[in-house]
Amino acid sequence: MTHFEIYQDAEKKTRFRLRASNGEIIATGESYNTIEACVDTIMAIKQQAPDAVVQVLTPLYSPP
Repeated sequence: MTHFEIYQDAEKKTRFRLRASNGEIIATGESYNTIEACVDTIMAIKQQAPDAVVQVLTPLYSPP
């Protein structure tokens, strides 16, 4: 099951990571001063992700 994990980093800040159903980490968040700020970000991601557009900002490698 894909899920978010909230944890405390070495600097005692709150962070999150998103794990795929196979256990692989597929996304990580920045550090937050409070767990509430971390949860707010997770909720915003969950709400906005279905509408997210993928944008490629750098040229992709094309072999000759």
